[in-house]
Amino acid sequence: MSVPAIESPRSNTTVTSAAPPASTERKGLSKKEIAADHPTWCPGCGDFSVLALYFKLIEKRKLWQEKITTVSGIGCSSRFPYFVQAYGAHYIHGRSLPFASGVSLSRPDLHVFVFGGDGDMFSIGGNHFNHVARKNIKLTCVVMDNWVYGLTKKQTSPTSPLGFKSKTDTWGAVDYPINPMKQAIAAGATFVARTTSTNPNHVMQMMEAAMDHDGFSFVECLSECVEFYEGAFDASNPRKGGAFNLVPSGHDVTDETAAYKLAGEPFPGYFGIFHKVNRPTKNAKEATLNASTREKFKGLKDWQILQKSFDRMK
Repeated sequence: MSVPAIESPRSNTTVTSAAPPASTERKGLSKKEIAADHPTWCPGCGDFSVLALYFKLIEKRKLWQEKITTVSGIGCSSRFPYFVQAYGAHYIHGRSLPFASGVSLSRPDLHVFVFGGDGDMFSIGGNHFNHVARKNIKLTCVVMDNWVYGLTKKQTSPTSPLGFKSKTDTWGAVDYPINPMKQAIAAGATFVARTTSTNPNHVMQMMEAAMDHDGFSFVECLSECVEFYEGAFDASNPRKGGAFNLVPSGHDVTDETAAYKLAGEPFPGYFGIFHKVNRPTKNAKEATLNASTREKFKGLKDWQILQKSFDRMK
């Protein structure tokens, strides 16, 4: 192969550049390379299934450590980043989505995954959930919903059903529960799906579809707390006499009203993609704004741009 000659910038001599190495496909990570600390969940917890499938997703898609960010808040499921050998953060209670938003907006080349529970996302983090959804920030949010605060040993959560007896409602819950699917759709999420940890193949399908979506993608995954709410989701598990109903084949995922109506079906309801639309992301909008602003200061050094900003404040 002939190698082009280039002129050295420091002399008038001509040097020959080295031939580029032959391109080789980078080997994907194995589960052993992805797994970090041993999970500390209770035996039988549904979160084990979600973690295993996250590993499988990383393996299948050949995502390398420097391209993955795993973020969580506080709670049983929010221990997630500890168990993944990649970049991420075990952030503060209810604030995983704002942190992940900053990562996504500043590093659009990364795959940003947020994992949390129903308390973390819909109680202290409820307001953040709504705003990240409406802004359509590109990231994947997976909520392992177990209908109870498990880490703090059985308190009523935002999704606990009426009548649920816990340490905070010994007489039975009287507050109407949040419907995560309805909330996500109403808040403006552009991808909304539902699955259950007892159906691994379906969890994998939903996580893959969510990751491929260009925008805010939300997946509610029913994940049984065998310690403090055993049998909560038996009605959705065929192995326990329940029914796993897929979203009807004729359902139009672009119809927001139809998706909202589907989300209101009595438990166990349906599983699959409820809503999916294409809408400009905040990432794309900010990139456009940044490029437009930079054009105005073309040719100036950073300190000169900063000086102009100070001058405007005088």
